Amino acid sequence: MPLFKNIVVYRIGPEWTPPAFERLEAELQRLAFVPCQPTQELSLGWVPPRGQEHGAMAESVAGQWILKLAVERKAVPGGAVRAELEARCKAIEQERGRKPGRKEKLEIKQEIVHSFLPRAFSKRSTFTVWLDEEGRSLIVSAGSLKGAEPVLKALVDALAEIGHPIPLAPLNTALSPATAMSDWLTTRQAPAGFTIDRDLELKKPGEEKSVVRYARHSLELDEIGQHIQEGKLPTQLALTWNDKISFVLTEQLGIRKIDIRDVEETPKGEDGFDTDVAIATGELAQLLPDLLASLGGEATHGAAPALAAAPAMAEAEAEGAPF
Repeated sequence: MPLFKNIVVYRIGPEWTPPAFERLEAELQRLAFVPCQPTQELSLGWVPPRGQEHGAMAESVAGQWILKLAVERKAVPGGAVRAELEARCKAIEQERGRKPGRKEKLEIKQEIVHSFLPRAFSKRSTFTVWLDEEGRSLIVSAGSLKGAEPVLKALVDALAEIGHPIPLAPLNTALSPATAMSDWLTTRQAPAGFTIDRDLELKKPGEEKSVVRYARHSLELDEIGQHIQEGKLPTQLALTWNDKISFVLTEQLGIRKIDIRDVEETPKGEDGFDTDVAIATGELAQLLPDLLASLGGEATHGAAPALAAAPAMAEAEAEGAPF
């Protein structure tokens, strides 16, 4: 499986200094992932990026730091909870001659969820984190900013605990991706080093939220320009960079469906982790500056430690795009 299928990129503030590698390793070992207990709805923690049991939690390959966070969530079917809640409320009404109040219903619902958790199936996701000290970048293998939130919070908290709070901010460009993609499609001219591929999603902001999608289809169509003139904005566009990396750019500057071409597979029985990291980080480190340049360059702003106060948990996103 590729090291990075989807990524979101953050800029690290210039004032940050990394901790000693051994100190970070010790902290991540302390925060190692433990599966959900029978009545536990959510668990997250760090796991060895190399995939080896009892392995290192932090890996350094050619100066690039690689970490991995595991998130496990138990999902109780909402329909089952609602049905049980309705049955219990009816029973209370019959026994006591009154309907449960709002607070009482909430308490009953929480009790139902708690009782269902031991039988609920768990879903586990993992997120790779690439810390590029020299490039002042933090890359998370998530499909969106929201999907990356639990990973950021876990990392920010861990670094703050060992005295190295990290200021982070999402990348910001002079041109919004939607504006730039609209121009490329209207003029049928991709930026230097890029080619436009055959997948596109357009959405019209507002209450209607109409959506138009093209999948594996030529995008050299007059109707696409008409959609843009009518107010629809590109939210996802498939591109290829230098015939080496194909990907889908989103309106939030997310990079999805990454496919690094002409990469030889590691022979069976060999640990190809170091090779995979070197290739992925090396190629993406060259792609990102060109992509930023195609969007008018990076807009300067202060990196914000406010990410430390990100929500305690956001819904962990499954990798992939709707195409």
